[in-house]
Amino acid sequence: MTLVYNFLIGFLGSFLGVLPPGLINMYAAKISMKEGRKRAFLFALGVCITVMTQTYIALILARYIEQHPEVVSMLQKVALGIFISLTVYFFFIAKDTRREIRDREHNSKRNRFFLGIFIAMLNLLPLPYWMYLSITFSAFELFSFSQLEIWMAVIGSGIGTYSSLALYVQFFRPKEHSKKLSLNMNYVIGLVTAAISIITLFKILREI
Repeated sequence: MTLVYNFLIGFLGSFLGVLPPGLINMYAAKISMKEGRKRAFLFALGVCITVMTQTYIALILARYIEQHPEVVSMLQKVALGIFISLTVYFFFIAKDTRREIRDREHNSKRNRFFLGIFIAMLNLLPLPYWMYLSITFSAFELFSFSQLEIWMAVIGSGIGTYSSLALYVQFFRPKEHSKKLSLNMNYVIGLVTAAISIITLFKILREI
């Protein structure tokens, strides 16, 4: 039964995590409109490869943390630094997601696949996201860190990510003026990382 739980958590966690509009989703929708759905699906496949790799690394780290609770205090300080850095990046450095994605020459199928891998690599949020999610569900005995169960969660995360992106590829058709009305998703992500930073800081200060 834990295999089913791990798969469902992996699938739903990724599906819901990728579903809100963001840079990756907009890329997939834009490629679908400009170059066709086949290349957009190749882009989505590249994204899934990276997401699955990030999920696996996060779950291995989460398993280590669960087995060595003494490192939690140190990791909280590291996490605080990471989330503060992400907050600064998304507020002041990251490219505005409302800007139109420029078309590039030589947009081969292989380029779109590797573009998906590269774009997904820029997003580091799956690492802390899956560490937090897996440890939380593990506390309720709904998630297992054995090797086979971890792989089931990784496969679920890949399928969930692909399914979410497929919805954008198939159905999302933004209007020409939508980019003027849409919200810069980097600010939304920045607010989330800022909130997490504040919560983590309070935890660290309370333990001093």
